[in-house]
Amino acid sequence: MATNQYWHALTDGSGKLQCDLCPRYCKIPPGGRGLCYVRGNEGGEVRLLTYGRSSGFCIDPIEKKPLNHFLPGTAVLSFGTAGCNLACKFCQNWDISKSREQDTLAQQASPEAIASAAKNNGCRSVAYTYNDPVIFLEYACDVAAACREQQVKNVAVTAGYICEQPRIEFFSAMDAANVDLKAFTDRFYWKLCGGHLQPVLETLKYIKHETDCWLEITTLLIPGENDSDAELHELTGWVVSELGPDTPMHFSAFHPDWKMMDYPPTPKSTLVRAREIGIKNGLHYVYTGNVHHRDGDTTFCPHCHAPVIVRDWYELVKWHLKANGQCEYCGGALTGVFEGMPGDWGARRKICRI
Repeated sequence: MATNQYWHALTDGSGKLQCDLCPRYCKIPPGGRGLCYVRGNEGGEVRLLTYGRSSGFCIDPIEKKPLNHFLPGTAVLSFGTAGCNLACKFCQNWDISKSREQDTLAQQASPEAIASAAKNNGCRSVAYTYNDPVIFLEYACDVAAACREQQVKNVAVTAGYICEQPRIEFFSAMDAANVDLKAFTDRFYWKLCGGHLQPVLETLKYIKHETDCWLEITTLLIPGENDSDAELHELTGWVVSELGPDTPMHFSAFHPDWKMMDYPPTPKSTLVRAREIGIKNGLHYVYTGNVHHRDGDTTFCPHCHAPVIVRDWYELVKWHLKANGQCEYCGGALTGVFEGMPGDWGARRKICRI
């Protein structure tokens, strides 16, 4: 268990503690837990009850996070815990994020052991993923510190549903983040996720303008819920105006899962349409995910429009960037974190025991 500073006691005599980590502000009775299930009122403090325990470790290509502009082609050691602070009815990792079983957290690992495992397996980074890492902030930040001692980078895959003060601590420990911007209406967030849009927008602006953390965004498009032309224009227009046209945007396909089994899968044509809208609105890098779409996998130079990083799913097949991240064709600079030649991990997925 780990004690955290983001809580305060209520003064109504109930013994309840309010968790101030995320905008849910759970009021937790003695012995109880917040909605995320991993933070509880124990001994008069809010504690992370799952510190040091994981649902498993796996080595992935960094492009799977998805991050297309952060150390392309390299391996990343991925892990998560259990629980989540949102209640998305379409969650595609619901067996982990909605778990209330301690058996889900069968693996134990210290921060130092995770950092060493990443280093020894040739991983350039560690990703905090599968469930949302903001709910295990203390564990994630301790692992991140151990990783930095080993020259291993840190990647957050998150919905960005976090309050202002913990946001500062969390993202100062991260080198890159892919934030899941689930939709661009508060109706969607409340109806399908049990949350609100505005805190996520604040997180995105904070990462982009007040940190050195590399940012990419993913939106899962669900037919009839967040895939209209009007919403896609509004969303991509906001990204351009508030975050800048060089912010990479990923549109990915929904498949029926958990509490939304009666919805159809997202057609490839919807993702292509979303990508075209994003480009029309000025975004330089727009990708499609969960479908095979060569243009939607490819990074194009924003200056001469040549294909400079060509991918086949998660495999890099062509590379036309100079060591400093400039286009080989026109010399224009691409934004991202590029270090000479790309990695050669490919599309492999490898289970890792720690």
